[in-house]
Formats: sequence, structure tokens, C-alpha cells
Amino acid sequence: MARKIVLTSGKGGVGKTTICANLGVALARLNKRVVLVDVDIGLNNLDVVTGIENKIVYDIVDAIEGKCRVKQALVQDVNYPNLYVMPSAHSYNKSQVTKENVKKVIDTLNDYFDFILIDCPAGIDEPFKRAVYGAEEALVVVTPHVSSLRDADKVLMLLNSFNIQDYSLVVNRVRGDMILDKEMIDSKKISEILDTRLSGIIPEDDNITTFLSIGRTVNKGCESYLAFNMLAKNLLGESSKIYDCTEKYKGIFGFIKRAIRRKV
Repeated sequence: MARKIVLTSGKGGVGKTTICANLGVALARLNKRVVLVDVDIGLNNLDVVTGIENKIVYDIVDAIEGKCRVKQALVQDVNYPNLYVMPSAHSYNKSQVTKENVKKVIDTLNDYFDFILIDCPAGIDEPFKRAVYGAEEALVVVTPHVSSLRDADKVLMLLNSFNIQDYSLVVNRVRGDMILDKEMIDSKKISEILDTRLSGIIPEDDNITTFLSIGRTVNKGCESYLAFNMLAKNLLGESSKIYDCTEKYKGIFGFIKRAIRRKV
């Protein structure tokens, strides 16, 4: 039986798709069978982030409309054989793509994977409901900004009306230097404000942007590699460690790093 986890936020641009892709890779590295399901129909880009856009034959809409079997819409990752992507489509028949039909596709994958990660579209309207309806758990992605926290709070209230058994936070784009300089909200404070458990912190990492531009997830050379690994192990219950973005900015040498970064 797979764990069905939706990655949502309410607000667009917080990095849901990036986290979905890299978390999937981190879980696959831990020998878990993972499928990433893109439910952001019309504005989909999970295929680009994972570098499979040229390998797509069928997508989730084709599976819903019966043009192919559900397994035929899956694209296997080149580097991780136990990682698959179900891409979305740029257009669709709204009468066919209902939350019930999306859930039916997700349930079909249940026996083949350990994790089903659902990439949720921005907003809290019908597309949001389609993505959340088939999930049993949720990771609410936020950034350390007031507007993101406000939208996340709305999403957390909405999740209570769905069959979500467990939900927690992933704070993205965290800068340790700004936290120490009191210029950014601390992730623990975010957890307190939203009254929700923290599952992971992902640092602001220029390498993520670089790799996304060429359709690749982060590798061992990235600072965020360790953060995604910690997040994956937290989901598995193997650890409770949260990545510390402030560590490298502590002490005298850290103070110098902070001073240099402020001037750059």
C-alpha cells in the first residue's frame, strides 16, 4: 500500500514542484518505489523539472479518458529505476477530469509503489480539490514570507475537510544568514505560527536553479542534497533531524560569511 502525499501551499511560486521532484529522488535513493503525479493540468512543469518532457507518450488525462492504461502513462527515470513520473497535460476536457477520476488513477497505482507524491496546483479552487481528494497525507510548502504563511494557513484549514490523516510543513528557500541577522522568520517560529509540525527545511540554494534550468534534480554537490535526504528520512520515520541553515554562518568565520553575503 502506497503512502499518498500531496504537496500543496495555496500560494504559487513557493517551490512545490521542485520539492516534489527532489523528494522523490531522495526517497528513490533510499530504495523506495516512488511515483510523482502531476495534477497541475494546464500549467504543468514537473516533466521539465525531471527532464522527461521528450519521453512522454501518454499523460494523466489520457489515462482518465481511457486512451491508455494507467501504467502506460508512467515515465521511468533514467538514473533511478524505482522512480516514475506521471506527467500532466496542457489541455483537457473539464467534464472528464474530475476529482473522483483523478483519485481513481491514483488508487490504481496504490499496489505498485511505496510513495505517491502528488504535485498540487496553486490556489484553493477546483484544481486544488482534485489534487487533495486522492491524498491521505499532505506536505504544506511555505517560504519565510508573510504572504506565504497567510495562504498556508488557509490551506491547513481546508485540509481538515478532506480525508487527510496527517499533514506537516516544509519550509523552502531558507537563508541562515538572514535568520541570524533577524531579517527572516525562523522556521521553528513558522511552525508555531501555523501550529503545525515541521518535517523539513530546504535552504536557498543557487544550485537548485542551475539544475532546474537543464531539467535535473540536485546532486551530492548541492547544499540542499542533505536537506532533502533528511526530509525523506523524516517521512520514513528513520530520523527526526531538521536541516540547520544557520550552522555555516555561526562563529567568527560564519560572521565573515554573513558580512560578505550582505555586500554581494
